Amino acid sequence: MQRPQRIWIDSPLATLEPSYANGLVLEGSLIVETLAAGQQPSAPVDQRIDASEHVLLPGLINTHHHFYQTLTRAFPAALNKELFPWLQTLYPLWAGLEPAMIHSSTQVALAELLLSGCTTASDHHYLFPQGLEQAIDIQIEAAAPLGMRLHLTRGSMSLGQEQGGLPPQSTVQNEQQIIDDSLRLIRRYHQRGAGAKVQIALAPCSPFSVSPQLMAETARLAASEDVRLHTHLAETEDETAFCLRLFGMRPLDYLEQQGWLQPRTWLAHGIHFNDEDVRRLGQQQVGICHCPSSNMLLASGQCRTLELEAAGSPVGLGVDGSASNDGSNMIQEVRQALLLQRLRYGAAAVTHQRALHWATQGSAACLGREDIGQLAVGKQADLALFKLDELRFAGAGDPLAALLLCGASRADRVMVAGQWQVWDGQLTQLDLAQLQANQRQLANQLAAKLS
Repeated sequence: MQRPQRIWIDSPLATLEPSYANGLVLEGSLIVETLAAGQQPSAPVDQRIDASEHVLLPGLINTHHHFYQTLTRAFPAALNKELFPWLQTLYPLWAGLEPAMIHSSTQVALAELLLSGCTTASDHHYLFPQGLEQAIDIQIEAAAPLGMRLHLTRGSMSLGQEQGGLPPQSTVQNEQQIIDDSLRLIRRYHQRGAGAKVQIALAPCSPFSVSPQLMAETARLAASEDVRLHTHLAETEDETAFCLRLFGMRPLDYLEQQGWLQPRTWLAHGIHFNDEDVRRLGQQQVGICHCPSSNMLLASGQCRTLELEAAGSPVGLGVDGSASNDGSNMIQEVRQALLLQRLRYGAAAVTHQRALHWATQGSAACLGREDIGQLAVGKQADLALFKLDELRFAGAGDPLAALLLCGASRADRVMVAGQWQVWDGQLTQLDLAQLQANQRQLANQLAAKLS
């Protein structure tokens, strides 16, 4: 049996952990050594990567996205709207999604994330109109050439406009169909243990798009199959008003009633929580994915990140959908988190290291992963190398801080599980020009369906 290749990432310009001044040694898919200043690898290496001009980070982890929305960025009819009217504008468009569109949009979203230093991505797909029942299967096939880790959530909507929900009837499914397909996907694709490349979670879209019965049954299925739970929650005041009107309780109370207030759950947005909500979330270690760009674009509000962390909730980051961002750039999302949270808590309380922590260890905790999000012995060899050789960095002092403060947007090299997926700023496995051309054509086809 062939010995795994040993790679030395030698003497990076800066890292999140200053004690690794001489870099890391990787063997196969794992980090096997961390080297202090002056320290050499304990055994010969097969490849030495000179990282003296690179900032070295753990691979960034995106914990909330909607890949299909890369087809509807800056859609004219949806501009300058807040969440509910924005959704009502776009749902009829998204009802026209086709399998080829899911394939292309998945690759576009993942390529954009990968080029920005992201190595693990979670997607929340909840649209299954007729002919698109295999959407998650299509995503897994489309993602394979990019080599990224995937946390795909089998979303769902069962309340259409006829039942008082927001989406068109053509986009919702019956509840038994949802549960049956959720179980099928878990049994077919979900990998367990350290190094897992594909995991499945269960993710009703929101409290206003599924019934209480489906929320409760989804929690029971997640417990029996030992997978995680995900949904949007407390994104807007409209959602709070909706839950009070329909259920007679606030969103978190409703979530608890359906069995979701537990450590296997992570929530997208988590903006409109009161002090008691924050205490309860922390007590149950419910993860919160902060989506700063989306929350600003839709004017939804600011997540209470530091208070949630202090209470015991893991806090991670997500770019959210590319129709409410309108990008999928993870390193830029870290910068947005830094800036937005400083508005809330002050400059001294939210450092660049803390923002990077949210995108790495915090995001890993939201996904229930202990094997990624850190550059440490025994962790997966998922990493990103950024150069500071653009005009925007000229005159920068602290290299790690400059990555965020000066606005890095593209990684130079990215590795997932010991394999280089980005080299010299280019994808190693996909033709980006062809991907962009195909995406433009499909986006035009989708938009034409409404005209």
